[in-house]
Amino acid sequence: MRTDWKEIIPRLERLIDRADALLSHAARTNGAHTESLSDLFDGYIAFWWRNQHLSPVKHPDLVDIADLIGIDRQIEELDRNTRQFINGLKANHSLLWGDRGTGKSSLIKGIFHRYAEDGLRLIEVNKGSLLHLQEITDLVWDRAERYILFCDDLSFSEEEPEYRELKAMLEGGISARPENVLIYATSNRRHLMPRQVRENQFPRSDEDELYPRESTEEKVSLSDRFGLRMAFYRISQDTYLQMVSHYAQKEGLSIPIKELHPIALEWEAASSGRSGRVARQFIDDLAGRLGLENDGNL
Repeated sequence: MRTDWKEIIPRLERLIDRADALLSHAARTNGAHTESLSDLFDGYIAFWWRNQHLSPVKHPDLVDIADLIGIDRQIEELDRNTRQFINGLKANHSLLWGDRGTGKSSLIKGIFHRYAEDGLRLIEVNKGSLLHLQEITDLVWDRAERYILFCDDLSFSEEEPEYRELKAMLEGGISARPENVLIYATSNRRHLMPRQVRENQFPRSDEDELYPRESTEEKVSLSDRFGLRMAFYRISQDTYLQMVSHYAQKEGLSIPIKELHPIALEWEAASSGRSGRVARQFIDDLAGRLGLENDGNL
């Protein structure tokens, strides 16, 4: 079969022209993106990493730390670590783990709010985006601000590759650790990965792992790479009622405690458990109902 170069060469030339045009467009786009990133960082204090690019959070949830009751020790520890960080001193990646609704995420957002004027910034990174941690850190590497990568409600299975990327970012990858980036993560799990009873047993058959302790060490090694680990536990009834009184006062609800606390306990009994989140939900519901009554709509 004879090759007809007279037909092939013009087609190759057209392909080369198209490739040149695409490369020129990409160069212009990247230049504009770089410029827009600078404007983005200068104009906002909180960000999301979504669909492999950074987006601003135009209305961040600015939590008041004064609203966080019953976790004074955790507030003190994370506040100290963050002050070290924003002052250019050594600081640790932090894992906040424990029962749901106990203030883990709110504490991180409250610390961010407290130090945003001092140059602290927040980037929320969901689990699916952990594969892009290096890209995110490269974007902020030369910035003057200090960035917290906020990973909320983390947990992993053994098959998920994201946890290995997180391990490398925390400690152990070939890239240097950026001085202006820390990871603050929350989880309901102490070690971020599930553990089975069989991991503490000797092998009983040919299908069992010969050294099950090695699997356990692999799972524990992820949480160990967080230098600061804080536990959050289910609150007492007294702390719950203290939260209820605090939120009621903040909402301007003039209800005597002897009336407020019994209905707060009824709400808690019908909810998912005793927590700061439940206390906040109760007061939101109560404030709404009282508002309707005052408007004569009930």
